[in-house]
Amino acid sequence: MQSVMIVLLGLIGMLAGWFFYSKFIAEKIFRLDPKFTTPAHAFNDGSDYVPTNKVVLWGHHFTSVAGAAPIVGPAIAVYWGWVPAVLWVVLGTIFFAGVHDMGALWASNRYQGKSIGALSESVVGKRSRTLFMIVIFLVLLMVNAVFGVVIANAFVSQPNSVLPAWSAIAVAIIIGQLIKRQFNLIPLCIAGIIVLYVSVYAGSMFPLSLPTEMLGLSDKANWIVILFVYAAIASLLPVWVLLQPRDFINGMQLVVGLILLYGAVFVALPDITAPAFNTQTAINTPSIVPLLFVTIACGAVSGFHGIVASGTSSKQLDKEPDARFVGYLGAVGEGCLALITLVAVSGVTLAVSPEEWHKIYSHLGAGSVGAFIEGGSNLIHEGWGLSTAFTSTLLAVMVVLFAGTTMDSGVRLQRYIIQEWGEIYNIKPLANGFVATLVAVACCLLLSFGAGGSSGSGGMIIWPLFGSTNQILASLTLLVISIMLLKAGRPAKFTLIPMSFVLVMAFFAGLIKLNEYYQQGNWLLVFLDAVVLLVSIFVMLEAWSVVAKFKREQQEDAA
Repeated sequence: MQSVMIVLLGLIGMLAGWFFYSKFIAEKIFRLDPKFTTPAHAFNDGSDYVPTNKVVLWGHHFTSVAGAAPIVGPAIAVYWGWVPAVLWVVLGTIFFAGVHDMGALWASNRYQGKSIGALSESVVGKRSRTLFMIVIFLVLLMVNAVFGVVIANAFVSQPNSVLPAWSAIAVAIIIGQLIKRQFNLIPLCIAGIIVLYVSVYAGSMFPLSLPTEMLGLSDKANWIVILFVYAAIASLLPVWVLLQPRDFINGMQLVVGLILLYGAVFVALPDITAPAFNTQTAINTPSIVPLLFVTIACGAVSGFHGIVASGTSSKQLDKEPDARFVGYLGAVGEGCLALITLVAVSGVTLAVSPEEWHKIYSHLGAGSVGAFIEGGSNLIHEGWGLSTAFTSTLLAVMVVLFAGTTMDSGVRLQRYIIQEWGEIYNIKPLANGFVATLVAVACCLLLSFGAGGSSGSGGMIIWPLFGSTNQILASLTLLVISIMLLKAGRPAKFTLIPMSFVLVMAFFAGLIKLNEYYQQGNWLLVFLDAVVLLVSIFVMLEAWSVVAKFKREQQEDAA
């Protein structure tokens, strides 16, 4: 029964944020203008810049930013107790993530659809742009390399997810063609979801897998290569061909999945077995502050969202007010996924007693995606009576499809960054989309197989940096938005307060990890962590000088 109260209070809070707080921020702070000509119209090229229906764009944005992170983060962070995790997800969604995502869309929209790193030159300065884009490229490299491993692992451990995952691509291509021909969205949505769920059922009946060894590589390594070949092709296709419809269908599929999970809570009324505050943590478990705030990123606030918002989403914004629907409501969707994840990994559907729960969560990092799939599939089984074979396949496919859409967008975004570098530094080959894609994929494969050997798991080596690096990036994005507001003569406290909190938590988490890597003698992570921390300091100092100069000029004008 406790789970029902958690769900009710969480959903009421996030819906209040959508109906009231987001409207206030959109109208009074960002002042979204329906008459403003968006980059999608100004630079419409039929490929990257394409005016898009806000519901379809919401599907792309939501599934691109979600990935597996709003599942992984909460499913790990519940180790400290469900109360702090739930509070951070709900409050973070309302006051941090929604404002951050909508703000990044608005900022990019006002600067010709440039990425948040590239536009920082106009807002802060050239030096900040260069440093900013280094952090962005590092985050994208981590996400792409690691999500390739995540999907490959899922294909190997859950072969029943292979058929529906690849079937979704074929469905998306067909729907993309029909949307282009102005077919009605509602029947397309219904048909697409039906076909997708039929493929999920078929996948549970007919699991597919690669040979355990082929071409001198393991099955997991071969999946990683196949996934990057696919991502390279997908990143070069016009967004309406695959990216938009794939993400839209995945978004609708997630909505159905959320309805099943939330509905099951109200039918089954499961109790919570996880502790509200865990007092039985393992020895050497890091402090909840600041680590909770970098463990739960997506679902509360995430720098990766700013990359997507200013990378692909801003280039498809039909009208500027759509930024509220796409950005803030996308964050609410992710918050809802994070919230139900916490319920699934905290309740009796995962562990029937507190003692059993502590066995599953024996240390920080235990549980994770496996706990979500097991707890969630049991929850749907108890609520709706569906077989656990089907429900576990359904949730495994949800994780794979989310990770896949993030990887699709991630490689495209990496290509954008490389092209922007080519234009900024006048390196003409890099400005070419095909060359930039090859460079992006080559960097990911070099990390995967160069650092990880034949397993292709090299991304996992630098993945521990993601938490603090990602949140530092979120704070820097909020900083750029804040300076834009200050220059426009608008209140900036609604972005400065979240920026300050996230920066402090992420910076201290980075320092803790730096000491941890130093003690381990992991000099690669020591170097990269130190670089990220120094970059954030330099960008903050540069921004401070810009704000001080702006205030000084204002005083002189007033005098």
